[in-house]
Amino acid sequence: MSDAPRALTVTEAMTLAKRTLEGVPLRVLGEVSELTDRSGYKAIYFTLTDGSSVMPCLMWRDAFELAGVPIRDGLLVDIGGALTVYPPKGRMQFQVRSLQAAGEGALRMQVAALGRRLEAEGLMRPERRRPLPEYPERIALVTSPRGKAVHDVIRTLRRRYPLAELLIAGVTVEGAGAVEAIVGGLRAAGASGADVVILGRGGGSYEDLMPFNDEAVVRAIAACPVPVVTGIGHEPDTSLSDMVADLRASTPTAAAEAVAPSLDELESRLRAIRRMLGRALLHNARRDAHRLAVLRARPVFCDRAVLSAVAAQRLDAAASGLARALPGPLARDRTRVRVAAERLGASTIRALDRGRTELRHGAERLEGLSPLGILARGYAVCYAGDGTTVIRSASALTPGDRVRVRLHSGDAGCVVETVTDEGANTP
Repeated sequence: MSDAPRALTVTEAMTLAKRTLEGVPLRVLGEVSELTDRSGYKAIYFTLTDGSSVMPCLMWRDAFELAGVPIRDGLLVDIGGALTVYPPKGRMQFQVRSLQAAGEGALRMQVAALGRRLEAEGLMRPERRRPLPEYPERIALVTSPRGKAVHDVIRTLRRRYPLAELLIAGVTVEGAGAVEAIVGGLRAAGASGADVVILGRGGGSYEDLMPFNDEAVVRAIAACPVPVVTGIGHEPDTSLSDMVADLRASTPTAAAEAVAPSLDELESRLRAIRRMLGRALLHNARRDAHRLAVLRARPVFCDRAVLSAVAAQRLDAAASGLARALPGPLARDRTRVRVAAERLGASTIRALDRGRTELRHGAERLEGLSPLGILARGYAVCYAGDGTTVIRSASALTPGDRVRVRLHSGDAGCVVETVTDEGANTP
């Protein structure tokens, strides 16, 4: 009995298990689920699964932040660390020391980083999405010529909207050279004169759909001169091309339905429009007929006197007012004219009397100043022998000179006998 191993306490057993497990470093690949990342926690907790088994994991926050992997449910990760035991709960868990995305998870991280960069550029803004043409005449399809998608689109368009012309750019949609082929197909579709472009392919794995997450393809969609509708994969599949396209459809068939109206719907719409137009025309005709009847019943169209009645009444009122207004002013004006005529007559007589008096006085003054008047009073004018020079002084004459004497009536030729100069006799 003394050689039997000593029984361990539970604590000792759990501590031994903890030390033993932590001494075996492991690297594990699995998919993240049941992620718990709460603010204030010192560690993050998640479960790693491969579909058959699950393994609880924890990772201290400083190590998690140093890894820089945006962990989420469904992400395939490659972790390094060791199994450990949490003695108080008797629970085994994997303590993660390193973390990195693996396989498709790494691809998804690359796509997510590119998506964030393109979103920062504004390529995914809703306002840059263009409306689809309501009735396209040309539809361009960029897809594989051998895939199921091309047949789905052709069948859908033939059924729904056979009026449109379908242009097909057959390209490689997966594998080497797919990116360059898709970009070339988009450029050709944009330059073909199409009204809208469908970019589509059937379903596939995430890796198969990677060409539609390529930056060149995304930028080619954004640069396309006409609206682009994507129908890539199946309903759950979403690529960067879907996020930049003007419209994202779940499948190529859904994309064809989105760009082409149904003939049945179009016919139903036309019938509805025809009914509305008929009702509108009938309503307008009835409204115009009612308005015409109302206008026809107006007095202006029934009695021609209505047109001149108001003007005639105004004319009568004006004539009445004029008749009342004219007699008084005319009588006053007649009186004023009569008084003015009397004043004018009196003024004229007085003016004539003054004129006659002034004329008489002027004539008298003129008569008094006239040489003929002076001669009539007995004076005479003595001219020299030539009959033109007036002799004003006796000193200008000498005895024997011949002079001419102008009298009041007639003149006489005289010979000077004596000359007496009054100035000479003046003392």
